[in-house]
Amino acid sequence: MPVPLQEDAFVAVDPAQARLGQLLFFDKVLSGNRNIACATCHAPAHGTSDGLSLGVGEGGQGVGPERTAGTGRDRIRARIARNAPALWNLGAHEIEVLFHDGRLSRSDIYDNGFDSPAQEWLPPGLSGILAAQALFPLASRFEMAGDPVENELAGRAFERVDYVWPLVAERVRAIPGYPPLFAEAFDDVAAPADITIAHIANAIAAFQAFEFRSHDSPFDAFLAGDAGALGPAQRRGMALFYGKAGCDGCHSGPLLSDHRFHALGLPFFGPGRVRPWEPVRRDVGRMGASDRLEDAYRFRTPMLRNVALSAPYGHNGAWPTLEGMVRHHLNPAAARAAWKPALAALPPAPWLEDSDFVGMQDRAEMARLAARLDIAPRPLGDAEVADLVAFLHALTGTASVEGRLGRPDRVPSGLEVE
Repeated sequence: MPVPLQEDAFVAVDPAQARLGQLLFFDKVLSGNRNIACATCHAPAHGTSDGLSLGVGEGGQGVGPERTAGTGRDRIRARIARNAPALWNLGAHEIEVLFHDGRLSRSDIYDNGFDSPAQEWLPPGLSGILAAQALFPLASRFEMAGDPVENELAGRAFERVDYVWPLVAERVRAIPGYPPLFAEAFDDVAAPADITIAHIANAIAAFQAFEFRSHDSPFDAFLAGDAGALGPAQRRGMALFYGKAGCDGCHSGPLLSDHRFHALGLPFFGPGRVRPWEPVRRDVGRMGASDRLEDAYRFRTPMLRNVALSAPYGHNGAWPTLEGMVRHHLNPAAARAAWKPALAALPPAPWLEDSDFVGMQDRAEMARLAARLDIAPRPLGDAEVADLVAFLHALTGTASVEGRLGRPDRVPSGLEVE
């Protein structure tokens, strides 16, 4: 079992930067059409995810499982290719890779501290990998930027990823309420013109690292020496997790993740995430970022604290319940064969539905997906599965999940806070 997770496992956070980041995280002004915020798809009320299998980005309406695909000319053009990941404990020092396919990692390959889709174009001054991650949804057509014909931000992002970020900073600088907050939070900001996209990203990262830090679950209490923190079923489940079920083979260490990539053979649906030249609808996972064949269909191991709050599960949200995801791990081939499209939480979008599951009809691609498995079947009975699920519920935080700064009533832009 891991050592207890302590405060020193996380980056230090400046309180003024976290307070500023809270406002930016909930402010739709960062999106191309001013209609979606970071918090739309990473809603604290839904475990810092959205309760959907595949995200509904720019053009959607509402928050969480009730979010719709929009209407009329403003409706979504495509579903987001993957499940919106939870944000818990992303401020930990040990995290060196982010996104389901690991396309952002700490590296010196481009002499800026990161290997990312922006390559050498990432802005200077980023505080860490969490700040770097915050930049990419802003430049994504289907997440926050919108279509190139709809607004200037999207048009510039279409030309090159880094062209959009100065325009976002310009928007923020022009809002009277923001410059004083930046001046308070950052020593190198004395006037509105000093505010850069790096300041914006660093503030958002500070908020996430502070707000979504969680290590006060019953399991954490047990690790700290409180033998009564876990009930009998949870203790049996913990023994299975670190024993017969072999979960700790991947979900290891204090954060319950090895931060590596594994092929689980989840069912494929949705638009997939393909490279521009690929002729088929699919999602090859880590290989899409690394271009290494051995990485095909592998995805990053998620951390498990608060996992019971962030359904559905898998890189594409294929399984609506923890039990379903556990059973998939125990027998991937049988679980995939039994999976039905009705299990996917996809808001109705009749103009997309003909293509939502078309990839499943590609027999060659489905055979390639099925052939790549990094986990072997493990025979567990129903009672043991129930105990494992009970243990996973013991990973849910107590006070930490209530929020520290929470949702602001208003943001400086004056736009609606959902």
